[in-house]
Amino acid sequence: MSDRELILTLGKVIVAAAWADCEITNDEINSLKDLLYRLPHAGPARGLQITDREWATLEMYIASPVDAAERARLVEQLQQLLRRPADKELAMMALEELINADDAPSEEELRVVNEIKVAIDTVDVSIFGQLGRLVSGPIQRRSAATIDAPNREEHFDDFIKNRVYYAVQQRLNMGTTELNIPDADLRKLSLSGGLMARIAHVDRKITEGECDKIIKALEEHWELSHESATFVGQVAVSAVSLDMDYFRMTREFFASTGEAERLHLLDALFDVAAADNYVTNDEIEEIRRISDSLNMSRTQFIDSKVKIPRELRAS
Repeated sequence: MSDRELILTLGKVIVAAAWADCEITNDEINSLKDLLYRLPHAGPARGLQITDREWATLEMYIASPVDAAERARLVEQLQQLLRRPADKELAMMALEELINADDAPSEEELRVVNEIKVAIDTVDVSIFGQLGRLVSGPIQRRSAATIDAPNREEHFDDFIKNRVYYAVQQRLNMGTTELNIPDADLRKLSLSGGLMARIAHVDRKITEGECDKIIKALEEHWELSHESATFVGQVAVSAVSLDMDYFRMTREFFASTGEAERLHLLDALFDVAAADNYVTNDEIEEIRRISDSLNMSRTQFIDSKVKIPRELRAS
């Protein structure tokens, strides 16, 4: 049994627990996806690379209610995977990552975690009911975190539709800009522009060179015209800061792209960081965080980093 199988099965059981009352709002669904996206980064499994197919499987479970028969099958499958002490420890670390996602857990949640630990130790079927009690708190806190984020725009979907579409309309009305990009592509391009802008924001100031690099990456890697790339890049730089919800941005980009596009983005992040002819430690660490959150391997991260000459980077 692999850590991957255990984490993914635990994720399915968490989804089943969230569907226990047969009702999850759209906001709760997005928050649940954020929490599940964090699970592979827990404890000994840290660095586990979830595949596109595995993430799609979790999304399939999230998409519609999980009935009693399927819940029972998933719980039984999880029980079979919780035989070794190391497996039980990994499951607990993953759950602790979940409840600590946005804030300190409540006393009630800590009590439930202790109950779950006993259930895991004894491989007790009551684990499912206890997970149902546990998952509601983190989902609510995750939802509150996105609602209260300093510069949220009704979550990232509305950032794209309101901020970008509004700016498009204003420019179209002035007759200075023409932009014909399908909704799905605009969403992805805005995410890529936003993540590049995040690197430009690391030192709290945006240079002309960094803006030029963002525009050039949008032109070359995502095949936009110069005018369209300039528009998307300018909107991203003006709208994104280090306060933008980090896990929502990376999860959304992961879900809407393939590995080749993620590799292009990784190269583009280093290009933006090197725009002033030196990549700092802070910039490298921020790119590393984005790379990890996009489930890129350490080898892929290093391969992209060393494309920047040694004398032009901190490490």
